[in-house]
Amino acid sequence: MGFQDRPYYREPDAYGPAPAGIRLARPPLTPMVKYLLIANIVVFVLQILFRNPEKYFPFPGALEYYFSATTLWNHSAWQIWRLLTFQFLHDSSSPFHLLFNMIGLYFLGTVLERSWGSRRFLLFYLVCGAVGGLLYVLASVTKLLSPGLLVGASGGVLGLLVACAILFPQMMVILILFPMSIRTAALLLTAVYVLMVLTGGRNAGGDLCHLGGMATALVWIIGRPYLAARLGRRRQRAYSDRLEEKRAIQFEVDRILSKVHDEGIHSLTRKEKQILQKATECQKR
Repeated sequence: MGFQDRPYYREPDAYGPAPAGIRLARPPLTPMVKYLLIANIVVFVLQILFRNPEKYFPFPGALEYYFSATTLWNHSAWQIWRLLTFQFLHDSSSPFHLLFNMIGLYFLGTVLERSWGSRRFLLFYLVCGAVGGLLYVLASVTKLLSPGLLVGASGGVLGLLVACAILFPQMMVILILFPMSIRTAALLLTAVYVLMVLTGGRNAGGDLCHLGGMATALVWIIGRPYLAARLGRRRQRAYSDRLEEKRAIQFEVDRILSKVHDEGIHSLTRKEKQILQKATECQKR
């Protein structure tokens, strides 16, 4: 993800009225964002140290060999952990790949973590990145893209961008050098990534990962209320069905007890006895 793709935003509603012009707000660092920042920086340092691992260890390859999302090596496409670990790796030849992703994580992630809580935020962030990585792997396996190494937190960070664009449309971002609404930035970046993927751009695989993270965020934010409503209706129907079944059983039990009163216990059929036994067990529970 290049410099021109990194949005920086301010959120005037959260930090008081904005003065004339555009300024960068510095939200307080939240716990999970802090841990993610530390983890990414530590892993980046390890990548630099292990860039030539033969100097330190007897095995071939660097961290990218074992933890990037790729189909270059046998069975690597089926090593599921890579969909998580690749998000903590970055291009070790330049610090800017890490820097801009971490800036996006800091500004966007703190807003969502304060709104959602740490656990939900972390799940959302990692799922967005993992889906982006999965799309890249599938495209490589099916030969839609040339195989290579996929590293970086961009899929998750762009998922944060889309989530903020939906939930906090009042945010402003600075894209390249121009201020714009966060929704405009999200639409513009989506158009750029789609164009790069369709034309086979230099970073088409990375751009496909970006789109995967953004699409995941869109489905998560918009689809979850609809899914929750459907699940709620299903639970309500199930509850109604159980209540109706209970009423039917109670009606049958009342009939059987009336029969016992009038004709005696020996007049009951085998099925009627089973109904009474079942009703007794349910009552005990």
